[in-house]
Parts: sequence; structure tokens; C-alpha cells
Amino acid sequence: MTIVNPFDSLERQNEKLLRIAQSLMRRVEQKSEDTGLAYQQFERAALLETQVRGRTRELERALDLLQESNARLEDANREIEAARANLAEAIETINEGFALFDPEERLVLFNSRFCRDMADISDELESGMQFADYIALISRSRYLSLPDHQSPEDWVSARLALHSDDYVVFNVPLKTNRWIQVSEHRTARGGTVILQTDVTQIMRLERLERDKLRDQQTRTLQATLDHLNQGVCIFDADLRLIGWNKNMDGLLALPPARAMHGLPFSELLDLLQNELTFHDGFDQRKLLRWSRTRRRPAISFELTRNEVQTFRVFAQQMPDRGFVISFTDVTAEHAAAAALSEMNQRLEQGVRDRTAELKVALSEAERANASKSRFVAAASHDLMQPLSAAKLFMASLSDHMPDAASLATLRRAESALDGVEKIIEALLDISRLDAGKAVFSVQPVALSAVLGPLRDQITPLAEAKGLSLSIPDADPFVLSDPSYLRRILQNLISNAVKYTATGRVDVGVEVANDLVTVSVADTGPGIAMEDRDLIFREFARKDQDAETPGLGLGLAIVERACKGLQHSLALRSEVGQGSRFEIGLQRARITHEPQRDKTARRSEQLDGIIILLVENDEALAAAMSQLLEENGAEVLMAHDGETAVALLREIDIAPDFVLLDYQLGSGQTGLELRETLAAQFGPAPAIIVSANRSEDLRTICTAAGVALMSKPVDREMLIAAIRRELSLFGPRSGQERAD
Repeated sequence: MTIVNPFDSLERQNEKLLRIAQSLMRRVEQKSEDTGLAYQQFERAALLETQVRGRTRELERALDLLQESNARLEDANREIEAARANLAEAIETINEGFALFDPEERLVLFNSRFCRDMADISDELESGMQFADYIALISRSRYLSLPDHQSPEDWVSARLALHSDDYVVFNVPLKTNRWIQVSEHRTARGGTVILQTDVTQIMRLERLERDKLRDQQTRTLQATLDHLNQGVCIFDADLRLIGWNKNMDGLLALPPARAMHGLPFSELLDLLQNELTFHDGFDQRKLLRWSRTRRRPAISFELTRNEVQTFRVFAQQMPDRGFVISFTDVTAEHAAAAALSEMNQRLEQGVRDRTAELKVALSEAERANASKSRFVAAASHDLMQPLSAAKLFMASLSDHMPDAASLATLRRAESALDGVEKIIEALLDISRLDAGKAVFSVQPVALSAVLGPLRDQITPLAEAKGLSLSIPDADPFVLSDPSYLRRILQNLISNAVKYTATGRVDVGVEVANDLVTVSVADTGPGIAMEDRDLIFREFARKDQDAETPGLGLGLAIVERACKGLQHSLALRSEVGQGSRFEIGLQRARITHEPQRDKTARRSEQLDGIIILLVENDEALAAAMSQLLEENGAEVLMAHDGETAVALLREIDIAPDFVLLDYQLGSGQTGLELRETLAAQFGPAPAIIVSANRSEDLRTICTAAGVALMSKPVDREMLIAAIRRELSLFGPRSGQERAD
């Protein structure tokens, strides 16, 4: 609780404190007690007096500050009034009408030129007027010129829509043949500044120039129309003729110009009705209905005049809702078309006759090609049988050669058989590729798995010729068919070694993003430009000397295989400086390396395993039987399925392994015989052997869970395959019986 009210003014508080001090002093003077109370009251009165003096000084300072602030405020007001007067004088000196609206859309300031050209509403403008009221006031002015299709309310809506933009400029036409350009700007505080500029003189000059240009364009247009080969008529929006060219007079023999100008379209048609004949279902009634349509699509039709002249007519609407019609004399074209049609009929008949002959020839060629493909496949199959037998006999014979000379001779014979095998394989490949029956198994392939074996295979051939062969260890994986990719690269590298006499052969691998380019470059004789198409043809070779033997199928297989696998193939060569082949492969993005075939290609003893061998070719059966027995197996041999079943029944033994030819020659396949043997003697691991290398057979064997081996049969691969299938199948039944 305080002695004085803090909400009182300083004067009132000082007055109260003075009264309290005086009262205390009187009471001190009246009391004379020795208790000391009077002295305490005196001290309190003195303290209060001190506070009163302090408050008085503060009040005086506050009054001084107030007077100073009032003086400054008066100065500021004088400056504001002066600035306002200067601003008013400034905007009054502007030649344009000027108005300022505040952020609340209230009219703040405007000069005498603002809306001066609308005398009927200029006196109603006043400060504080809302922008929308100002627009409504403008729309009611009798000086505002509005289009016929626009009402004052529509004009207000359009004007308010423009007001939403930060900056806009547009022209306002007045009925006094004047124009006002309105420029509206948004200020930084959100207000609006409007400038009105009289552009009447500019608009009149522009209209004058436009009229001059229009006259010049009219003359230019008329001159252009007169130089056209077509006759042209122009009609206005009221369907009256307003222009035509000279050719129109000659084409349709129109009346004089004075009689024609302004002629309605319907009357013009009536004048020409007896001379014109319409075609293709089009007539005068449809043309009149088209001319009276609000939106006319372009039309084209033909008509004949006096049964002599034929015209192609084209009609199209113009932007002003008039339309233009052109007449083109096509009489000569129709005569030529009739003659051409007759000639075409004769040619078509000749083409039909020739096509029939070509169909017969094509059918015969297709039959011949099919016969060739069947012959190549059958011949290759028949050749594979004795070739397999010869290779197996030689493989068995190599273990019994008494001296090195005989063994060398045997090796040369084996090499010759390998060459025959490669030629047969090439014939099969080119036959399948030509017939479009080659099946590609595209998958991630490690280049190292392809180039590594090729390096081991071809390096001795290069060293024998004194050539330097460089094949890198390539890490990338590519998307391709591993078998065909090996054949492509083998043919390219072998050809490079074959045709290079001295120097080197370099195989390169370049990786760029998702493209892997494998190149084979040599220092051979090079290939002339005229020979580059020839080298990719089958049975075609650039050189026919004895030092480069072969059928010329290598590059033909390369070109067809690359096309089937969608690998790019490029050749760069200069005569005397060598050649460079490039294969473009898609890079395979894989997170781990695919499992590689780690099957050891080495002979292993078969340790008394009982193998049932069913092969209809006696020589091949004998060779395979000898090979298997030399590796420790017990062989039960038969030449067909019935003999095999009878043999097993007679000796009452179930084989440990079944080796079956696919084509047994008795109407039964090796897969069918395997099922029969499994049903009667129990399941056993099996391998199907066939010279048929089609993808269909491989798919069938895979679905049946049987391994497939192609002829001619390699000794080490055969033994390794038998051991692998045995290990996958489980313990040998023969071993169980022995135990």
C-alpha cells in the first residue's frame, strides 16, 4: 500500500506529498513527548520532501521533452505539408492523367488530367473512392466506346481481371474518335498507380499507315491473283463477290466486272447452272448450304463445264468469315490420267503374269534350298558317325603306339580329322544361319573364358609361322551366346593368323560404359575396298593359294552370327598395312561371377562300371566300346533297343550307366529306350549321344534330365562326362553288388 496513488498525475502526487509533510510537521510541533516519535515523523517528513523535489524535477524534464517533441512534430507536419504540396504540383505538371490508390484500393491522389476526356464523370472522382467504384463509374461514361457485343458490366469484369496483374497496358477507345492508353503499375507497398496517356495522334497515324499498307497489299494481292494459273473468286462475309482474277473471266466466261462486283454467291451459281455439272455426289445445293454455314471446313470437288472442261474446285473460309474459291483446269490431267490408267492396267496384267512366274521360280528355289539344308544336315549327321568312330579309334590307338614317329603320324591324322570336323561344323552353322533356324542362348559370358582357351589353341599356330600373337586377359562380362561368340572370335583370330605372313596379330578389348569392343588387328596384306563385300560370302576367299586352305566359310559365319546376335561388326583395312575387325558387344552388369565349368578334361579309370552302350553305327559302337573298356569299364553293347533289352534280361544284370544314341534307326529314340530300361531294370544315369546339334534336342534332353553329348565324341570329354553323371546320380549299383 502506497501513500499516494501512482496513477495520479505528477502535479497531484506532489500536492498530496506537500500536504502530508505539512501535516506531519504540525503534529511534530504539537507533541512534546520524549519517546522519539516526533523525531521519526520529522525524518519521514524530510524524506517525503526530498521525494517531492525529485518528482518535481522529473516532471519538469518530462515537460521539457514534451515541448521539444511538439516542436519537432510541428516541423515534421510542415515538411509533410510541403512534400504533399510539392507532390501535388509535380503530378499536376505531368502531361498524362495520374492517380494513386493505396493498398486498401482507396483513391489517394490524382491530378486534373485524370479522366479529363470523360467530362461526365470527372467531377464525381473523390479521394477515398474504392477502385471497383472508380471502374464502375468509368463504365457508365457516355464517352466510353464499347464493342457491339460487350455490355458495361462485361467491360467492368474484363477491366477488374486486368487489375489483378502487377503491370498492364491497354488502349481505351472513346466515342469522340480519341484513344486513351491506360498504364497500370503496382507499387512496392501494394498500391496502384494509373497513368492515362492520349495516343489519338499515334493511333490515327497508325491507321493511316495501315490503310496505305492495306491498299498496297490489295494491289499486290490482285497482281498475284492475276498471275495464278487458277481462277480465283473472293466473297465477303455477306456472301457477295468482292474480287476475282483475270483467269476467272477466261475460265467461266463471266459477265463484265461492273455487273459482277457485289453479286451474291447464289446468283452467280444460278448464272452458271446450265453450264456446270458436279461429280461424285456433290451438287449446287450442297455448295450453297456450305456457304451459309457459320464454320466452313475446307472442301474440294470436281465439276465439268459444257461437258468439255474439267475443273478441280477448292473452297476455304477466310478469317473475316468470307471465303475464297479457286478453279483449276485439270482437263489435260484427266486425259493423261485416263491414258495412264490404261497403261497401268496393261502393266498390272504384265506384273501379275510375271509375279506368277516368279512365285513358281521362288517355290522351286525354296524347295531347292530346303533340300540343300536337309542334305547338309543329313550328310553332316552321316559324316559325324564314322568321324566319331575314327577319332575314338585313334584315341585308343595312341595309347599303344610303339615309337614316336608312329605317334607323330597318328597325331597328324587326328589333326586332319579335326579339320574335317571343323568343316562339317561350319557347314552346319552356315546352313542353320541361312535357314534362320539358329537358336541363340544369350547369357552373361566372361570374355576371359572365351579368349583364354583360344590363346592356348591358336598360339602354337602363330608361333609356327613366326608371328607374335597377343590376346589379353579380359575381365568384363558381355551378353552373348557363348558357343557362337567363341566361333566368331575363333574365326577372326584364325583368319588373321592364316593370312598374315609376317608381323603380329593383336586382340584388344575396350570398355566404354555399356559397350565392350573386341578388336582383331593384323599386319597382313589388307583388304581392298572392292573385296570387302566378297569376303563375307560363303565359299568365297580373297586368295586361292594352297597356303591358306579352307572353304571360305569363316567370315560368312561371323557376319551371320553377329547379325543374329545383334552384335555390330566393323572392318577397317588398307592394302599393304593390315586389317582390323571390331565386334561391338553389350556389357553384362552382374554382381557375382557365374559358375564356370570346372570339369577336368582328363581320362579317369571307370573301375569295373557296367555300361550299356546302344549305338546303331557298328564302327562307332566298336570304337566307343574299346575306349570304355581301356578305361576299366565293362561294356554291354547293342545296336538297337530290342537287342539291348533282350541282352539285359538274358544276363539278368542292371547296368550302372547307359550310353545311348538318340537316333537308333528302329523308330525308337534314345530317350524312349531310357524310359523302357528304367521301367524294367531300374533308373540309371545316362548320356544321349547325337550328331543333331539343334537347340530343340538340347531342350528336350534338359527337360528329361539327361545329359547330351554331340558327335564326334571326344575321348576325355566322354570319360569326364560319365564320371560326372555317376557322381551326381549316387553310389554305383555294380559297386553295391560287389560289396
